[in-house]
Amino acid sequence: MAILVLIQMLGAVMLLLFAVRMVRTGFERASGPSLRRVIGKAAAGRVSGAASGAGVAVLLQSATAVAMLAAGFASSGFLSTAAGLAVLLGADLGSALVVQFLSFDLNWLVPLLLAVGAWMFLKIDARKVKQTGRILIGIALVLISLEMIGESTAPLKESPFMPQIAGLLSDDAVTTLLVGALLAFLLHSSVAAVLMIAAFAQNAGLPMSAAVPLLLGANVGAGAVAIWLTRGLDLNARRLPVGNFVFRTAGAFAALGIVTVIPLPLDQLSKEPAQQVVAVHLLFNLALVLVCLPVVGPVARCVDLMMSSNRKSDEAARVVPPSALDNRVVHVPRLALASATRELLRMGELVETMASPVMMMLERGDPQEIQRLQELDREVNKIHSEIKLYVAALNRGELNDEEAERSMQLVSFAVNIERAGDLVSKNLFERALDLQKNGIHFSAEGKRELEDMHDRVLANMRLALNVLVSGDVESARELIAEKDRMRAMERTSHDRHLDRLKTNTLESMETSNAHMEVVRSLKEINSLFAAVAVPILAREGQLRETRLVPAE
Repeated sequence: MAILVLIQMLGAVMLLLFAVRMVRTGFERASGPSLRRVIGKAAAGRVSGAASGAGVAVLLQSATAVAMLAAGFASSGFLSTAAGLAVLLGADLGSALVVQFLSFDLNWLVPLLLAVGAWMFLKIDARKVKQTGRILIGIALVLISLEMIGESTAPLKESPFMPQIAGLLSDDAVTTLLVGALLAFLLHSSVAAVLMIAAFAQNAGLPMSAAVPLLLGANVGAGAVAIWLTRGLDLNARRLPVGNFVFRTAGAFAALGIVTVIPLPLDQLSKEPAQQVVAVHLLFNLALVLVCLPVVGPVARCVDLMMSSNRKSDEAARVVPPSALDNRVVHVPRLALASATRELLRMGELVETMASPVMMMLERGDPQEIQRLQELDREVNKIHSEIKLYVAALNRGELNDEEAERSMQLVSFAVNIERAGDLVSKNLFERALDLQKNGIHFSAEGKRELEDMHDRVLANMRLALNVLVSGDVESARELIAEKDRMRAMERTSHDRHLDRLKTNTLESMETSNAHMEVVRSLKEINSLFAAVAVPILAREGQLRETRLVPAE
């Protein structure tokens, strides 16, 4: 019986983790660049930073995901430690709001979410609609998993060992807090941990004297997860989760001391134990924001001082991925082509890293940061040359027709990626430097048009790299279809820009050349990456030879 309950509970928890990840990936694929841009603009103020962190955490259903985004911006120099800590405090509150929402009885929504979500995901090709369907399916699976957790924990209420466990947890609050921290760390999700604690309180008879320390520990453990996930990043990125962990840990032990002395009015919050747990979790994170937000500056300075380092030594400490080009297998075509593909994937990811902050560079780029990003283009050029030499050495051996064709496709795509890197470095970043030097900015409407194009290009770059590895025909078709959409966006942006010039919009007149240059560059970068799909579709006979209408 105990083994069956354990299996049911484990299955329900794994379904919950999978469903939360499904919702997060849906939002990342549908609006990932937009969400990153929201975090990137968080430096405007502490309150706005906390609000942006909370909003993104609600959408991604994960404060850890927000911490990783913020760490990336801190690593690039866009986000100070103080601003990043404000974002993470807001993200913790947003994660608590997600728990509050999921704790309501929404099972009546499950059939509707599954029906609409599956139809959108399976029947509609538009990327955002398809990912919206993924999100709806994920939410439905979250609700199903919570119902399963409730059913699997219900028998524990009558088990003979539950009173002993509850007594042990109630007698030692500090140990119980550490158990909660370990639970959240193992699950890598405070949302899942708190919902499990709430289910135990509701169905298994876990007393609130044990549930409250457990959920306080879950907050500490969730902070430790972000530290673990950023351990390989540079010092600027690692400061944020450390500072947030300090806030969470100090707040958890302070709250534990308070509830030990002053009993919480839990009956006034709710009559249901699960709702009481969720309410305490929400109030704790709200109090953390209110108390800690005013002191993020001093704490950030302490964290910076505690984790100070020489810039050169920090740069040297970064792990540089070794080349995937293995000369030992150059005479084994199958393995050599796989090595070249891996290195080509790394080359594409470097260009994606360069292209991701383009809009922020155009808006408020720092010359030093732009120069640092431009230096990545040298690494892209180096990889490009190495791939060509490696494939040339490979072609001196005996290749069959399929292997020879694949080797030429890899070289062709390497040339495309190198060209895309040049467009980012020499066109877009140089244009950003000119804009900052002259102190001019795009109009609000023009900026939105460029952001939409930039978001689509980034999504297509990731799709192209997936196609490079998988060779999936449906993804290749989507990639070619995106070329037509990008062409239409270019025409629309061109026409709207001319309309703004006719109305003598000052920003449009000052940035006219820059606007058109950015549009052209983004379109060309998209085409260069989309070219990876051409040989796949040509092999399957799914490409037309010409777009021309036959002559009469």
